[in-house]
Amino acid sequence: MPFRAMARARAASIGRDMLERVPSRAARFLLVMLLFLAVAVGACRWLLPERFAVNAPIRQLLFGSGRDAPAAEAVGGLLSVPDGFVIELWADGIPNARLLRFTPAGDLLVSTPRTGRILLVERDRDGDGWPDGRRVLLEELDRPHGLDLHDGWLYVGETGAIARVRFDAQRRSIDGPLERVVTDLPAGGNHWTRTLRFGPDGWLYVSIGSSCNVCLETDPRRAALVRYRPDGSDEQVVATGLRNAVGFDWHPATGDLYATDNGRDLLGDDFPPCELNRIVPGGFYGWPIAHGDRVPDPEFGKGRQAEIERSLPPVHAFRAHNAPLGIQFLRGGHWPPDYRHAAIVALHGSWNRTRKDGYEVVSLHRGAAGAIEERRFVTGFLREDEEVIGRPVDVAEGPDGAVYVSDDYAGAIYRIALAGNTQRSRPGRSEAPAPAAGGRAPLAERPAAAREAARRRGAALYRTHECTRCHDPEQADPGVVVVPLGAAQLREKYDVEELSAYLLAPTPPMPAFPLAESERRDLAVFLLAAPAG
Repeated sequence: MPFRAMARARAASIGRDMLERVPSRAARFLLVMLLFLAVAVGACRWLLPERFAVNAPIRQLLFGSGRDAPAAEAVGGLLSVPDGFVIELWADGIPNARLLRFTPAGDLLVSTPRTGRILLVERDRDGDGWPDGRRVLLEELDRPHGLDLHDGWLYVGETGAIARVRFDAQRRSIDGPLERVVTDLPAGGNHWTRTLRFGPDGWLYVSIGSSCNVCLETDPRRAALVRYRPDGSDEQVVATGLRNAVGFDWHPATGDLYATDNGRDLLGDDFPPCELNRIVPGGFYGWPIAHGDRVPDPEFGKGRQAEIERSLPPVHAFRAHNAPLGIQFLRGGHWPPDYRHAAIVALHGSWNRTRKDGYEVVSLHRGAAGAIEERRFVTGFLREDEEVIGRPVDVAEGPDGAVYVSDDYAGAIYRIALAGNTQRSRPGRSEAPAPAAGGRAPLAERPAAAREAARRRGAALYRTHECTRCHDPEQADPGVVVVPLGAAQLREKYDVEELSAYLLAPTPPMPAFPLAESERRDLAVFLLAAPAG
């Protein structure tokens, strides 16, 4: 049964039950009027399906991950690339694969925030078209996301800190202890990922997304791009008004810095656009008071025309809710002329549209007149406008002259190369890394008394953090996008430890709450033990 029909049926059942318990005719009349008003308020949400649409890959929204990657031999029939290119599955079994960075030795580093790990995927030395192995390089990190290499150090962007450790690329080894050179980044909220890259000027640039969909931030580093010296000193805010600039890169010819940015939600299918912005020092890019080409926000833009006029519009507008994330300018001299210095951008895909959009990789090309042309580069992750088989996240140009794309929905990495630049000699999948030691016990195997105590603590956390506002259709505020939870559904995907890990790094738009590990475990027990509400 569709969710809205289920909600209406549930509300009708509750209403009948309430009426049967009320003895007075006058009281019944008053209750009927109150129920009518409640239904009328709720109807406002149903009458605005476009603005408040929730149309995401439901498995990732509820469970944090999607499906297995397609079989290697099926990729060419499912995913499409332009004429003259080929696409292959290069690695799979990497849950929550996010940002990518190649080492000087040709290996690929992959961040997996939900596992707290950085993986090293070994280069293909034997020429069979598959990585030669993989290993856990770092673990027990706090939602690691961005990563880069500089002067013998591996830098990692955690949600509230910037860490670094000595790294020998040739030996594939970490040397010495991990140190956190910045420890006070604003953490949590809707946008908890931290992307970092070293610029041509030798400074470390870090993007910090907003804490919300749309609001006035109190920390000037939120919805901004900041930079540091390599030792973490001399913090400087470079640009503001960037709601969630997950990806950024420098143009190889001009040196200009460009950043993708995700537009706000809940203003309809086609507004506001997501953005590509050319970043200039001190630039203000509009959020939360303006979107796109200086269009005022209906709430926060009132009376702020002067600020809106000084905001910088995007140099390219992606379609609304496409969620552009990773960006990479092509630097290799082997690319066809119209692809040299083109930008490859991963579109993670929409959730707040009545019809899904995005879920692809695009290329951006500068035309003769200076306008940017957007072309499709990898398609097929969204099939028949509904079924999602992948969500692209990051893009990296490899030393072998190919483009690599991560997919956090299927836990995969794809390789796109010019036709002829492939050496695949065997079918099959690459091997996944070994799971963490210790094993995981299902909820039923926990002692009954301990399970009940944890459930009660989790229920209290559920109330304290007002989770019903987003997960219970009867208690949600008008206009809130409701995502119902069900213990039976959750138990199909998670045990306690797995759900606890998901709560550490939830899929947006769910915010990351500042919960201790024990609190996440208690909340997981509550969610798995009984229907939320």
